[in-house]
Amino acid sequence: MKNICLLSDTHGKLESWVFKYFEDTDEIWHCGDLGSISVIDSINKNFKLRAVYGNIDNAQIRKSLKKNLIFKVEGIKVLMTHIAGPVKKYNAETLKIISDEKPQLLVCGHSHILKVVYDKKFKMLYMNPGSCGSFGIHKFKTLLKFKIEGNDVKDLKVIEKER
Repeated sequence: MKNICLLSDTHGKLESWVFKYFEDTDEIWHCGDLGSISVIDSINKNFKLRAVYGNIDNAQIRKSLKKNLIFKVEGIKVLMTHIAGPVKKYNAETLKIISDEKPQLLVCGHSHILKVVYDKKFKMLYMNPGSCGSFGIHKFKTLLKFKIEGNDVKDLKVIEKER
């Protein structure tokens, strides 16, 4: 079993309140728009990080991270990207990866809108944790916590903090 904390769109600052949600996790997943190499460093100091770069990330971040990640945790194949597009309207690049790789879990960011929904067409769970940063139109800073056990994603919790 793996405990996961999923976040996105920190835009250069990872606030101290977020770190308490990292403490009992096995992996931190960041879906891009980190905004600063210091965000990567602050997570990597004490936690295992999986991350992709986003559209606002600079050349230094883009050199150290990939645009898309495909990986397996327990029995779940995961696709991580920053801009996937909305469910049922994925962008062409994401659609090709989904068709080729057939992930069971797609995690993404960019929209600043928290959304978790099962995509029946692709037999895949879609998770966007919203934005954990202060930049953007969102009223709440959000992240997701969940467990992966075997082929199951379970115990999903939404963490939110008013801006």
